[in-house]
Amino acid sequence: MRNYFICLLLWSTLNNCTQAQVIIKSDDPRIHYMGRIDKSTDAAVLSWPGSSISVNFNGTGVKAILKDQHGENFYNVIIDGRVIAKVHLDPTKKEYTLAEGLPMGKHNLELFKRTEWTMGKTWLYQLQFDNKAKVLAAAPVKKRKIEFFGNSITCGYAVEDSSGKDRGTAPYENNYVGYAAITARHFDAEYYCTARSGIGVTISWFPQTMPEMFDLIDGNDKTRKWDFSKYQPDVVVINLFQNDSWLVKQPDHAEFKARFGTTAPTDVQIVKAYHDMVKSIRDKYPKASIICALGNMDATQAGSVWPGYIEKAVASMNDKKILTCFFPYKGSAGHPNGEEQQAMAGQLISFIDQHVKW
Repeated sequence: MRNYFICLLLWSTLNNCTQAQVIIKSDDPRIHYMGRIDKSTDAAVLSWPGSSISVNFNGTGVKAILKDQHGENFYNVIIDGRVIAKVHLDPTKKEYTLAEGLPMGKHNLELFKRTEWTMGKTWLYQLQFDNKAKVLAAAPVKKRKIEFFGNSITCGYAVEDSSGKDRGTAPYENNYVGYAAITARHFDAEYYCTARSGIGVTISWFPQTMPEMFDLIDGNDKTRKWDFSKYQPDVVVINLFQNDSWLVKQPDHAEFKARFGTTAPTDVQIVKAYHDMVKSIRDKYPKASIICALGNMDATQAGSVWPGYIEKAVASMNDKKILTCFFPYKGSAGHPNGEEQQAMAGQLISFIDQHVKW
């Protein structure tokens, strides 16, 4: 009899352990993803800034099994539309508590990648809930869809560096408070952000340019192309040329020599390069409204030739759904802070309201 009770106790303990959590894998259809997510392995791989996952559940908390490539990425944990925490991942595959102690009931969790792909990838293996939780169906895909192609301004580079040092390291980058993500949330739109700090159209601070990156599923792997049929945005916003405006004046820079040799590109060549890039994007998104933006750093200061290059390129395309919108120069050094990003979002939102029907 004594052995019977021991066995019963052991069975009960083991049974309770196996029932302690509700687990869903990364490929579960109840998880909603935004961004160019790689699902080719046993985990969902998030790399681009602003990539996110969300899930609806009845319960009191949620955990996740995650692994980071370099231990540099930061994520916002958002519960029911409110940011409640910032999570710094490390390279070890392990369990993270994203939220706990919530009132029992229906909640939405969003895990939002603050940092860009140069900080590395993140692998999401599964989400875990307590044994009383119920995972609910994913919300329907949002009716509106938007995608941004951009550089550090769009990434949210140094947006949270209040020291004035304009530091671009991971702790100070936050795509969530950048103009792109703010605009997407305002319109309750699906949000994709194809951006990298330092990138340009004709030249970048590194070997890769946007025409060479815009069609990749993984920005660090030029052999793997994104399937554009998976996401057709209603609105595309391109904010590029800031880095070109600096680098075409630096003949001693390694990338200048690699791209141009000893002679800077002519006005005609610059306009053509922009035209060709926009045409490549138009070919992928034949129905989208495309907004060719620039700013709010010194590429739009008084006397700058760069807005004119964009205007010429757009005019040459003779496409009524390709528009221009320039953010005024903010008049100070460094990247836009939170207030300046908010101002950009306000201008862009107003522009879309006036010119886009979706």
